[in-house]
Amino acid sequence: MATIGQMAAVYRRRAHLPLRTRLLVTFGAVAALHAAAVVLLGSTAAGGGQPLGVGLVLTAYLAGVKHSYDWDHLAAIDNSTRKFAAELRDPVSVGFAFSLGHSSVVVLAGVLVVAGASLVGSFMEEGTAGNLLLRIIGSGVSGLFLLAMGAFNGSAFLRTLKIYRSARDGASITDEDLAARGLVARLLARPLARVRHPRNIFVIGFLFGLGFDTATTIGLLVMATAASLAGVSPLALMALPLAFTAAMTLCDTVNGVAMMRMYRSALTDPRRKLGFNAAITGISAVSALFIAVLTLGGALHEVFGLGDPLTSWFGSVDLGDAGLLLVALLMSAWAAAALHGRTSARAR
Repeated sequence: MATIGQMAAVYRRRAHLPLRTRLLVTFGAVAALHAAAVVLLGSTAAGGGQPLGVGLVLTAYLAGVKHSYDWDHLAAIDNSTRKFAAELRDPVSVGFAFSLGHSSVVVLAGVLVVAGASLVGSFMEEGTAGNLLLRIIGSGVSGLFLLAMGAFNGSAFLRTLKIYRSARDGASITDEDLAARGLVARLLARPLARVRHPRNIFVIGFLFGLGFDTATTIGLLVMATAASLAGVSPLALMALPLAFTAAMTLCDTVNGVAMMRMYRSALTDPRRKLGFNAAITGISAVSALFIAVLTLGGALHEVFGLGDPLTSWFGSVDLGDAGLLLVALLMSAWAAAALHGRTSARAR
């Protein structure tokens, strides 16, 4: 079995760009999306057409911010980042790739709305066959992916917790101890083998977006339709999905980079920060498993028309409000670890 040192050597040969360069490229792409939305917003002013209200674009932007804090977003990005960080990679663009894939569905739907495609309406309307099909695909993919990542990271959490207890008793920590091992890791090795690079998360994000069931997405398309009826040019209308995409990619990219820094700091000094690593891994794993159960349970409720209170509750949970709680938990763990590190340094 390859040790962490061997995995790091392999990754260093593949990582041609410095970390700072990759950060600049990723956030440069986010900035380009913002600039494109601004350019499209001002396109009608130059052409003398009906202007698109700034308020509409701001509403779409804030919808993107809110959507980025849905718990399924956070769980997918956090658990994927943990997987790459455990392989001693610097997954700078995990959040960006997931968000871009997810928002591609919104942009595509926006293009179809602007083009006058009536087919989009059938996918938006509750109870139609098209809407149900997309919800099944989106919920099934997101639920199964989070279930796999949650099980993988849950296994890592139990192992890290065991090592942490041994380290407190004075046992030494080796690369072999920290490497992914165990029955769960072996079972999930093949399903997760295709998730080798952050860019692979783009496809996962796209399939997540096929659920097409969030109020923010539907509200955005309704705004686009209403603005179209008011005589706004098709080019300017694309500022709405682009503003949504720009906001969501910004927040998801920041989240992904923050999680990367958390996991990297935990792996830099394993003995001193092993407890922090276990805590963050545990929170990420539990969140992924919890959202997987909610998503799959809600999908079963809708597909089979179940009337029990449990699956009904699964389908009614607001993932946006729950996501803010997850952010608070992760930031609290990070702050507690930083405070503990400073206290320990002063004590020495």
